[in-house]
Amino acid sequence: MLIAIVGRPNVGKSALFNRIVGRPLAIVEDRPGVTRDRHFARASWSGRDFLVVDTGGFEPELEGVGGEPPAAAVIRAGIRRQVRLAVEEADVVLLVVDGKAGLHPLDKAVADLLRPSGKRVFLAVNKADREEDAQDRWDFAALGLGEGASVSALHGLGVAELLDAVLEGTPVAPAEGDVPEAGPLRVAVVGRPNVGKSSLINALLREERLIVSAQAGTTRDAVDTPLRAHGRDLILVDTAGIRRKSKVEADLERYAVVRSLRAIEDCHVALLVVDAFEGIHDHDERVAGLVHEAGRACVLVVNKWDRVVKDNLTMHRCLADIRSRLKFMDYAPAVFVSALEGQRLGSILPAAIAAGDAHATRLKTGQLNQALEDILASSPLPSFHGRSLKAYYLVQTGVRPPAFALFVNDPKLMHFSTQRRITRMLRERFRLEGTPMILMLRRRS
Repeated sequence: MLIAIVGRPNVGKSALFNRIVGRPLAIVEDRPGVTRDRHFARASWSGRDFLVVDTGGFEPELEGVGGEPPAAAVIRAGIRRQVRLAVEEADVVLLVVDGKAGLHPLDKAVADLLRPSGKRVFLAVNKADREEDAQDRWDFAALGLGEGASVSALHGLGVAELLDAVLEGTPVAPAEGDVPEAGPLRVAVVGRPNVGKSSLINALLREERLIVSAQAGTTRDAVDTPLRAHGRDLILVDTAGIRRKSKVEADLERYAVVRSLRAIEDCHVALLVVDAFEGIHDHDERVAGLVHEAGRACVLVVNKWDRVVKDNLTMHRCLADIRSRLKFMDYAPAVFVSALEGQRLGSILPAAIAAGDAHATRLKTGQLNQALEDILASSPLPSFHGRSLKAYYLVQTGVRPPAFALFVNDPKLMHFSTQRRITRMLRERFRLEGTPMILMLRRRS
């Protein structure tokens, strides 16, 4: 689910955005025009995960008004386009108004924009910092969007009740220990622009299903393609290249990047495509970070291998460079292919399926504790300032990605290198290649 926060300037949209996501991501100042671009973040409430987008203050185009600096007019026009795109993409819209200032003509202008959209719209009457301010929401009944909810983004008042109403009916994420429902394995093909993502999907499908061009940015939307391979039902998702924010200039490209980010959120496995000829870029690291932070399984697809001049150590050097740049993703297998020449394409989907299976692996507690016993026997836990770290037992708490809880006498005694070693040995023992893992430490009561 995607929730868009809209409203006229300086009503507290960014403050509400920060309150919902639980951290200060958006700049908040008591003056209009601070937020211009749409700002996206992941959030969670009552077991429900969703995306939320902050937008700039909406001001309708003013006719017959002269003397406005051209730059200001361009910025306002860009904000209007961004707001419209956010509303178009959103599942739910939060219209934020200023409860202290009362009903404003611009509030009506924003409501007029939302009414024909067909989206679910919730009215948030902000700046209700005191109980008596809560009565101000009745002034906004003229907008025709219901009585609204009184909130204070500054103090967090009423935000919980607002989110409960907005997310009512949204499925709750599987609880710890639950097994995800079976279905097609969603495989998103991601990467920076012009690394050959669409060419790769066409080669895998053995038909020209997607438009391919040497010009970066040809793909504008995430495209789903069902496929059955190796006895499994898959959905291949082609995505637009994810660019640096400073490079995203056109509104349509911004929209495409949003769809790519949502494709990562919705997939089980990401095929991260990099250019073997150009090598790893900083932006490859950023896209890899998005996949890793989303907790998705991953396979590194090193494309355009046909363009590389090789000797017997070329692949080794290339892989070493990738591993050094993407140290946080050492679990992802790498396949070296050429979509143009059709080289080694047969290794991609089996690697994706294996990574997807590892991502959903459910292990028995007995298996885990036998593995823990063997790990401790081969490599005892260290001491810290004369105190010995003791590990008692290990349980699995979730899947996609696999999550484990290790009960110890004192989590503060566990050095990150020891935690990383245990994770690595569990991965090797249970063949969890291709998926991130979570190892949480808990004190045994």
